[in-house]
Amino acid sequence: MTETDQLTPPIPSDDEDYSLDAKNVSAILFAVETGNRDQLVDLLEDMHAADIADLLEQVNAYDRRRLIQLYDREFDGEILSELEESLRENVISVLRPETLAEAVRDMESDDVVDLVEDLDDAQQEAILDVLEDADRVAVEQALSYPEFSAGRLMQRETVWAPEHWTVGDAIDYMRNSEELPEQFYHVILVDPRMRPVANVTLGKIMGSPREAPLKNLSEEMFQVIPVAQDEGEVAYAFNQYHLISAPVVDEDERLIGVITIDDAMAVLDEEHEEDILRLAGVGDESSLSDSVLETTKQRIPWLAVNLVTSILASLVIAQFEETLAQFVALAILMPIVASMGGNAGTQSLTVAVRALATKDLTSSNLWRVVSREALVGLFNGIVFAIVMGIVGVIWFGAPMLGVVIAVAMVINLVVAGLAGTGIPVLLEKIGVDPALASGAFVTTVTDVVGFFAFLALAGAVLL
Repeated sequence: MTETDQLTPPIPSDDEDYSLDAKNVSAILFAVETGNRDQLVDLLEDMHAADIADLLEQVNAYDRRRLIQLYDREFDGEILSELEESLRENVISVLRPETLAEAVRDMESDDVVDLVEDLDDAQQEAILDVLEDADRVAVEQALSYPEFSAGRLMQRETVWAPEHWTVGDAIDYMRNSEELPEQFYHVILVDPRMRPVANVTLGKIMGSPREAPLKNLSEEMFQVIPVAQDEGEVAYAFNQYHLISAPVVDEDERLIGVITIDDAMAVLDEEHEEDILRLAGVGDESSLSDSVLETTKQRIPWLAVNLVTSILASLVIAQFEETLAQFVALAILMPIVASMGGNAGTQSLTVAVRALATKDLTSSNLWRVVSREALVGLFNGIVFAIVMGIVGVIWFGAPMLGVVIAVAMVINLVVAGLAGTGIPVLLEKIGVDPALASGAFVTTVTDVVGFFAFLALAGAVLL
């Protein structure tokens, strides 16, 4: 099997996607069940490491263990780097020490750091022990940097050249070097103090005369990443400035590593995933491979918060017990007002949280965005108020009841737009993750306002 075969999955036809083939999965599990190692290796041979990782995440724990033990020495370090963090520790505990050692030795330093940083001390030490001395020092130094910093994200393997070199100097150096990274995109130019000053793409180098100075071929866009910078900011810089790779510097601005686009985009993807999970209140590390107990523990806190907010809404309803007793129709229509407000608030909330994450929502445009969401709520409220007003008249034969639900819906949808945008901004200002806590607050506001507006108006108009 060539490296190209390993890294290039089959191209799907127009009616296929990139998900795992069900027949192939069944054949793999049959090979595991029958203990047929040769068949298992043949089936997994043409699969990309990411697809094998997906397979390990999707099967149950018993089949996963048997598959790993049967596959054994063919297990590749890239599979470990593609696995969800929640599963890595489990998979590593199944691998034989010699298989783990061989897998880890083939990994880049940043992948090793990503692998070991979430393991317990014993497993960390087991992996560090199989590394060459220089690689172990590099990994341990990376682990000394703050979690979620550029120092954890970078790889130590860099390709740099003095700024006075020519294209010919760079080509000769790369041809004669035995320790080039497996993948790289730039040659970093440095000054005599090892401070990066420019990037030169490999394409520019290969397409230029040997005598051409490298500094004349440098890219216009050059971004240096401080080693302590938060990885979220790093990912934002890559996305914002369309970077392919960027050098990482220490406190003295000296080159110590490089971050590549694949790692930066992985961070961006993780942050998007965390935001989605947090908005749903299921924890930022939830996975399909989690056990029932783990999943329960993750979800209980936010269900408890939802219970408290529901009680608050119920207390508002309790204040209008007499009104509800006289007009049973109110109990039928009341959930509609709250539900519409909740959905409208979630729409505004999702847009606001995403805009905060991408830095599109700032103090300079906050008032414009809030005003827009309030107006959207107003116009949507008017549209659905007319609909529900007509429904109220036809259903219950009470024109004033239609007016009450119409006005209440307009009020709640306007408040939903304001709350959905304003609450995430306020939470971010006080240092609370808006994706984590906004949903509970927005739901509470729309429920309380919706119930209060509807029942208070009904009590004033209908009694």
